[in-house]
Amino acid sequence: MEPISSIGLRRRIMLLASGASLLANSSVLASSGVIVGAAAPSFTVPDTSERPRTLQEFAGKTVVLEWTSPSCPFVRAQYEIGAMQAIQSEAAKLGVVWLSVLSTHRSRGDYLDAAKANEFNKTRGATPTALLMDVDGAMGRAYGARTTPHMFIIDPVGKVVYMGAIDDKPSYDAAVVKKSRNLVRAALADLAAHRPVATPISSPYGCAVGYA
Repeated sequence: MEPISSIGLRRRIMLLASGASLLANSSVLASSGVIVGAAAPSFTVPDTSERPRTLQEFAGKTVVLEWTSPSCPFVRAQYEIGAMQAIQSEAAKLGVVWLSVLSTHRSRGDYLDAAKANEFNKTRGATPTALLMDVDGAMGRAYGARTTPHMFIIDPVGKVVYMGAIDDKPSYDAAVVKKSRNLVRAALADLAAHRPVATPISSPYGCAVGYA
């Protein structure tokens, strides 16, 4: 994978998306328009095998959405230290559906077609339930996904219960990431214990999603 130039990196990185702060109110309106505590937007998006996947397909299950990228250093840091793979594995053991989403448009330099995306995902050791090819960006825009990574958790009745960052350390330094508190893990633990999610919204950070 080609390294990103310092100029390109500055253009793509979106650190601490503006205006968001950690809130405990489960009915808070996020800046994207998606409401924590309300129904998650429906979608129909093909996976890397060209199978259409829908939110309705997973009714009755907890679903994690992970916006990802083949070039973002924030995403790369999570995978290089095994943090993202670890939470994916833990989620699977809890019966949680994990959908990684590529909303990168064909016009972008780091766009991958389905076959290359699938191979890339295997190479980095990712184990999502499916990798979705949201090439037109419709799903990403519906959720207001702004960064990679940008995370959403949907509970078994179809309501958004978490949205925001993967962890509490906005960094792509492996040493920093290792010390971070994984907010997705914490939210899934709350759900598994039948508790309200203690931190339902946080500020997403990372690289800008590569929409058209």
